[in-house]
Amino acid sequence: MLAFRELTYRIAGRVLLDHVSATIPAGHKVGLVGRNGTGKSTLFKIICGELQTETGGVELPNDCRIAKLPQEPPGGEMTPIAYVLAADTEREALLIEADELENATSMEDAERIAAVHMRLAEIDAHTAPARAAVILAGLGFDEAAQNRPLESFSGGWRMRVALAACLFSEPDLLLLDEPTNHLDLEASLWLEGYLKTYPRTFLLISHDRHFLNSAIEHILHIDNTKLVLYRGNYDTFETERRLRMEQQTAFATRQAEQRKHMEEFVARFRASASKARQAQSRLKMLAKMQPITAAIEDPTVIFRLPDPEELPPPLIVLDHLTAGYVTDKPVLRNLDLRIDMEDRIAMLGANGNGKSTLAKILAGTLKPQGGKLQKSGKLRIGYFAQDQDEVLDENRTPVEHMQDLLKTATIEQLRTRLGSFGLVRDKAQTVAGKLSGGERARLLFAMVTYHAPHLLILDEPTNHLDMDTRDALVQAVNEFKGAVILVSHDRHMAEACADRFWLVGDGTVKDFDGDLDDYARLLADRRRATVSTVKLKGGGKVADASADRKADRKAAAAARQALAPLRIAVTNAEKAMAKLNTEKMRLDATLADPDTYTKLSAAKQAELQKQHGELVKQLESAEEAWLDAQAKLEEAQAEAA
Repeated sequence: MLAFRELTYRIAGRVLLDHVSATIPAGHKVGLVGRNGTGKSTLFKIICGELQTETGGVELPNDCRIAKLPQEPPGGEMTPIAYVLAADTEREALLIEADELENATSMEDAERIAAVHMRLAEIDAHTAPARAAVILAGLGFDEAAQNRPLESFSGGWRMRVALAACLFSEPDLLLLDEPTNHLDLEASLWLEGYLKTYPRTFLLISHDRHFLNSAIEHILHIDNTKLVLYRGNYDTFETERRLRMEQQTAFATRQAEQRKHMEEFVARFRASASKARQAQSRLKMLAKMQPITAAIEDPTVIFRLPDPEELPPPLIVLDHLTAGYVTDKPVLRNLDLRIDMEDRIAMLGANGNGKSTLAKILAGTLKPQGGKLQKSGKLRIGYFAQDQDEVLDENRTPVEHMQDLLKTATIEQLRTRLGSFGLVRDKAQTVAGKLSGGERARLLFAMVTYHAPHLLILDEPTNHLDMDTRDALVQAVNEFKGAVILVSHDRHMAEACADRFWLVGDGTVKDFDGDLDDYARLLADRRRATVSTVKLKGGGKVADASADRKADRKAAAAARQALAPLRIAVTNAEKAMAKLNTEKMRLDATLADPDTYTKLSAAKQAELQKQHGELVKQLESAEEAWLDAQAKLEEAQAEAA
């Protein structure tokens, strides 16, 4: 289907791809991964013929239909459903031709119109409106929204329409560059399921670990200007790559030892008549020996959030609170919520249901329309908004941005603070306009947390972050000592960071008693009902569900609900163990450091030893709690089966 043959591409003198070769067979589902700036989007442009290579090229079948998700959203008065239908250019052309030939009388025209209608039947043209509507519904457009002008939607929603058009056209090769950036978790889960059963070849650029694990069967990795194709999902790729790097490093070490031995032999016996021939042989071997470079791991991404002092509970209490932007049209009503210092809460719900509205209420950037909002007097809040990037001045450096916030800090202190977010050396003095998307995000995190907030509100924080930076952010959030409210389409981050879930919808917010697997099943049930309705309206045949099937679904839902608290208990126990293990590892490192015993007093050393003993006991208790919770869950699952 797709082959790269000795392809080389450079930009501004820098080599991005150096004589790379790889073959992707038809039907493969491939994730294209690599750090930001390694050439992933560039490779898409080369495939589409938008860029010319220096050497080599791309091989594709004749008449291969390619669709690439555009970077700019569509607009105008056309509706989403009309825009998506127009993506099938063959169907559109055939329908126009059929209209033109409708009143034809000649035999030739009659034969042509018969051929047109036969082709329309072959491509299943009569079901196209229903198929397009199903895709749009999966991406969050209800029937009314599908028939509104594109110009009435925001850029993010119009990008969803562009994605729907790409999917609907079903090209031979589908190229998707960060398709989840403009989606909420609900639409991301739908897209994940859709791509699992996609019948053709596609390449996906994504930094969403869960998405790559679920929808992808192969990983194409760009690393050090080379392409390597791995079989399996992202977790499999990480494991195999680590093994390759270890092997490469071992080979390089052995070769270096062999080279050193040969060089020593030549140096010793070059002048000896009896050993001259052997010395010359060693020289020839040295000349032929291809150097093996030890695998160099990319430097670990640094991400450290400052810890606040502890405050007594509660941090925030909402009492019958109403929120919105228009006085007579509140978005959320009668909210009774509480946030404490140890809370880790992820908000669930489709875009437009009020997640960002609630985030703004908690952050204090939006005033309530009614009810009460009580906050601790000493509470500091850090708010990372979706549009946070707009606060940056393109012509100022990270150091200058931080100076505005920490007016009494020295330049060295500012650089140290920026260094804790990976903005080291020259990056701290580079103007924001020349920073990458990930570097800008790190600067924004440094600015949002400059005052060591007690509550961190993160609204889609992973956009523009590569995989390593996302992992570093997850670790930093888990080590953070304050409360966290998270809105994210990145399922891996939500699962790794959240202990509780709030479901935002129908004008209110309530606890969701389950995990993200339960939530995905809930959404799947809703989608099936929506698809059935859409198919009926589009003229398709959908069999009525029997009473037995309804009863089975009801019983399954009840069983899931009964298991949900047990799953949550297991998850909480696992996170408690992970947190204690992290603290123990830190303390182990401190106790293993010789400076601890030379720089600290005997009393402080004794205190550290006491803390270590307490941590060991707490860890043992946490492990027992996890084993107990796991046993109860397994017992309940066995009974349910």
